[in-house]
Amino acid sequence: MTNESFSLFDLHPGKEIAGRFRIVKPQRQSGLSTAFEATDVKASGAGASCALVFFPGALFEGAKQADEFRASWLPWQRVRSNHVAGVREVLPMPGNSTLLVADFAEGGTLRDWLKQHKHMTPPQTLALGLGLLDGLVAIHGQQLVHGDIKPQTIFLSQPKKGDPRGVLVDGGITTGLWNAKHLGEHTALIGTPYYAPIEQFGGESPDVQSDVYNLATVLFECVTGVLPWPGSSMLEVFQAKLDKTPPSIKKRAPKADVPAALEAAIVRGLLADKRQRYASSEQFRDALAAVKL
Repeated sequence: MTNESFSLFDLHPGKEIAGRFRIVKPQRQSGLSTAFEATDVKASGAGASCALVFFPGALFEGAKQADEFRASWLPWQRVRSNHVAGVREVLPMPGNSTLLVADFAEGGTLRDWLKQHKHMTPPQTLALGLGLLDGLVAIHGQQLVHGDIKPQTIFLSQPKKGDPRGVLVDGGITTGLWNAKHLGEHTALIGTPYYAPIEQFGGESPDVQSDVYNLATVLFECVTGVLPWPGSSMLEVFQAKLDKTPPSIKKRAPKADVPAALEAAIVRGLLADKRQRYASSEQFRDALAAVKL
């Protein structure tokens, strides 16, 4: 199989893969993968819609690495949450490439939503955070970490009534690849620098508390329309993250009307010293749930 050719050019609308999945259209792309909306022609109802996430064989230095990367997805199949795009299957493809079959996340990304609406109301931010933290609790309950939570990896579906519902996508990609390559406990910076905690700049691997930090950053941005730290360059943002004083909504977004209790719950997840942050996603969820608006 590894001598056969398989690439993104084989994934186009109408193409049927593995005798079961028909490509509808591209959905999203990152530096490591490309995701497509697809239909499971052997399924019916809501289960027929799915996402196919393609990882090219060029990511791996041989079949063993590709096999280990695919094995890293097995625990993700046990994650159950309405706020996580569940993993259904992992398919080996020619040339050491991989197709991940996942639940289809409807709607658009939180990044697209923020571009249009600028920021969320405090009730919307609170509802979004509680839902996403339910998803994180499910992920962490399987001894997994997402590793790269940011507005681009959160999809929003808008019900006819109520607040937008968030769904986490693309969890485990960078950490799974790093582990498959046996690159050790200390890493190059995994994830997205603007959302990463300071310890990851020093090479620490993503963990439960870095997921908490990622999500707290996202919620701060949602409720204010700006990131927690000032700076026009990555170096300036890095230096701002070193400050032991938690970021202030009043300083970053003077016109934002955010209840003090909600701000306090969010910024505890942003402390530079991880020992002072929430120790778990459950703690963060409980703190948000205690906020009365």
